[in-house]
Amino acid sequence: MRFAAIADVHGNYLALEAVLSDIRALGITDIVNLGDMLSGPLDAVRTIEILMAIDAVHVVGNHDRYLLDRPPEKMGSWDRPAHAQLNAAQLDWLRAQPMTRVFRDQVFLCHATPENDEIYWLDTVHPEGTVAPSPLDRIEQFAQGIPQSLILCAHTHLARAVRLRDTRLIVNPGSVGSPGYRDKHPFPHVVEAGTPHARYAILELIDGAWQVTFRQIAYDHEAMAALARRNNQPELANALATGWIT
Repeated sequence: MRFAAIADVHGNYLALEAVLSDIRALGITDIVNLGDMLSGPLDAVRTIEILMAIDAVHVVGNHDRYLLDRPPEKMGSWDRPAHAQLNAAQLDWLRAQPMTRVFRDQVFLCHATPENDEIYWLDTVHPEGTVAPSPLDRIEQFAQGIPQSLILCAHTHLARAVRLRDTRLIVNPGSVGSPGYRDKHPFPHVVEAGTPHARYAILELIDGAWQVTFRQIAYDHEAMAALARRNNQPELANALATGWIT
């Protein structure tokens, strides 16, 4: 069993196209998408057109939910411009995707944690704003009751893998389209991937054990940085251009 996991595209259709091209070049036909597909000051329409056209298994993330559960005037600066681009049929497609699901009986999919789409799983934000790997005990608490041997999550945009003491593997594939962002919750902090690459992961079951390969794909990130700049998002533009917020 071999498949690709993508996440956190955030309207970056050029990064998505580059990742899908790499997946095809490797001969991989199965794809799971862990959500936060469209929100961002980029191109939600081109992104959702690509996602609706591919044969993939999707779950929604917190930013996908924000596009559906509140009026535009209550949306944030990443969600409002994406929502304005989408038509009713596209929003209906998004609404039809679940928050969690199981892929081929062996892989549990969620965006952040199984019960909450806004909580970091593999990382913890400390009061002073430091983002650090979560303690294993905390990670395992969120994994209680999940029987699948492979668990996939996203949300932090940081590619990481953690092997639990019972041998289950939890993987965050990193972000396809947003290598950095600033957030206020639970404490003000920034997340920065350090390079502008589009990221995803390949998962493979070999002799009964899951193996993960993280991929970093070059694409025309300067074009997307320029688009973010035109849409008055200088921090996102910096992240797209360099992998760093500042």
